Amino acid sequence: METVAVVLEQPGKLALRTVALQEPKADDLVVDAVWSGISSGTERLLWAGRMPSFPGMGYPLVPGYETVARVTHPAEGFAEGDLVFVPGANCYKDVRGLFGGAAKRIVLQASRAVKLDGIGGEEGILIALAATAHHAVAHALPQLVIGHGLLGRLIARITLALGGDAPAVIETNAARHDGAAGYAVVTPEQDTRRDYATICDASGAAGLLDQIIPKLRKQGEITLAGFYEEPLSFTFPPAFMREARIRIAAEFTMADMQAVKSLVSTGRLSLKGLISHHASAATAAEAYEQAFTDPHCIKMALDWSALA
Repeated sequence: METVAVVLEQPGKLALRTVALQEPKADDLVVDAVWSGISSGTERLLWAGRMPSFPGMGYPLVPGYETVARVTHPAEGFAEGDLVFVPGANCYKDVRGLFGGAAKRIVLQASRAVKLDGIGGEEGILIALAATAHHAVAHALPQLVIGHGLLGRLIARITLALGGDAPAVIETNAARHDGAAGYAVVTPEQDTRRDYATICDASGAAGLLDQIIPKLRKQGEITLAGFYEEPLSFTFPPAFMREARIRIAAEFTMADMQAVKSLVSTGRLSLKGLISHHASAATAAEAYEQAFTDPHCIKMALDWSALA
């Protein structure tokens, strides 16, 4: 079996080429991609060659962990034609699968696929990041969100969907101040509040803690929801005076995924208006570069329908 896949040959060099697939096992699904998303966080680090070492790291590799696909070879619990979310795969013979979802045909364990009941088409690529946002805020709904990229927008929307008050959102890039839905986006200078109980950082900027900690009240908590490529540090006395707590939110769980699906299907959470750009998978190299360099690109969706 073969498939067409996006392959990062080395940092800064990306190509669309044919790769060999492993044969499916009895409990595997074979799916054909319809849409896949480009992550401007972890995939950008892979593209730039700045990704911290992970198991399975190395080039060449197939990126991608946000794929919507249709089942072509079903397994137990799935039928042919089911629309599913694919959180990546490691199904290639001659390239690494980190994260492995940016391919036309994918083989994966059926237990890793998620049926997209009630979530149609391209919006399904947002489920993983929405689940990541849910994982970050379910412990404590934030009163302040740092960053209005895609993760920050999802955190703000999910906070509202879970019954929280509208959070303030701070964004330094004027190009990303639009798109607010039920909450306000301000600059750091416009936010003068210093008594937040809960703050969620979605910026991924390692040097912000000294700016965030003074905004906390006594025993306030900061949740780090971004992915930080550089070491984090902060000045101790302001944190000491507030007895500040710092929590790290890691990857989503299947429970987060199901919770997001429920919020969407009941109408409490909308995923509309979050995908800003579209491109054919045939132009993947150009699409990836735009996703990583254009501040107006909140989310790039690749359309695989034209590829055999």
